[in-house]
Amino acid sequence: MFSIFSKKKEDEPKQAGSLLDRLKQSVSKTRTQIAAKVEDLISGEKKIDPELLTKLENALLAADIGPRTTHQILEAVRQKLDRHALNSSADLKGELRNQLLHVLRKLPANGSAAQETRPHVIFVVGVNGTGKTTTIGKLAHRLRQDGRSVVLAAGDTFRAAAIEQLGIWASRTGAEIVKTKSGGDPAAVVYDALSSARGKNADVVIVDTAGRLHNKSNLMSELDKMKRTATKVIPGAPHEVLLVMDATTGQNGLAQAREFTATAGVTGIVLTKLDGTAKGGIVVAITRELGLPVQYVGTGESMEDLVPFDAETFVESLFD
Repeated sequence: MFSIFSKKKEDEPKQAGSLLDRLKQSVSKTRTQIAAKVEDLISGEKKIDPELLTKLENALLAADIGPRTTHQILEAVRQKLDRHALNSSADLKGELRNQLLHVLRKLPANGSAAQETRPHVIFVVGVNGTGKTTTIGKLAHRLRQDGRSVVLAAGDTFRAAAIEQLGIWASRTGAEIVKTKSGGDPAAVVYDALSSARGKNADVVIVDTAGRLHNKSNLMSELDKMKRTATKVIPGAPHEVLLVMDATTGQNGLAQAREFTATAGVTGIVLTKLDGTAKGGIVVAITRELGLPVQYVGTGESMEDLVPFDAETFVESLFD
């Protein structure tokens, strides 16, 4: 992730504890679906047998871990059973932790080539209703709290409400906003925003985009035009393309996400509404199926409720 989000070393223990607590709260429904159910399945000296593994499979699928990862986990469990290496609830939960971390750790962090570029340009994409504009506001808040100067580009010119909403977030966070009238040219907004940011030596530009449905080829073409415009103004831009996904849609959101990753050059995922679902295992499915890291998760409604995703903390919050 871009280095503007780095914290001082002396702040890390406090930040980690806070992150764990917030993730625990946001994944409480998922924790019940996975860890508590595993505990219940093998409580009372129950033998780990094929019938129990079937119930475990159902629990993992119900949490939206995804069929491929569920199969991988169960295969690893069976292999350890054959070697008599799993004998208790703690052993089984430990194996689940290891397998989930294995999937989440496979993806490398974002490259650092663009970290020193100023302004750092972030495009935010996603369908309407996922919390895209709100996510931009929360991200701007995080950056402003870190002392960074932020320019918001109101590139979703198809909805007047989106422009107004972004304007409210700009006021709340102290960010600058560049916008045009509803129905205006989004690429022109990108040009003006990046030119202004470059002239003022701003740290970050966050570009809102229209809530594109994956089958709207004209809107996807427009997004491509916006990206070409960004590159003309700031070589290498956009440096990140974040796809906002709604955790409550589960596996149903993956089809749209695949289309975005194929056409929009997505570099990372922001998963919103994680606190509203028992299917938080979608974090694992997204990582496995899309081959993309989850960068942030939404853990609530306030401005502070957007936290950087960390694999170890996430898995610990599920089982602790």
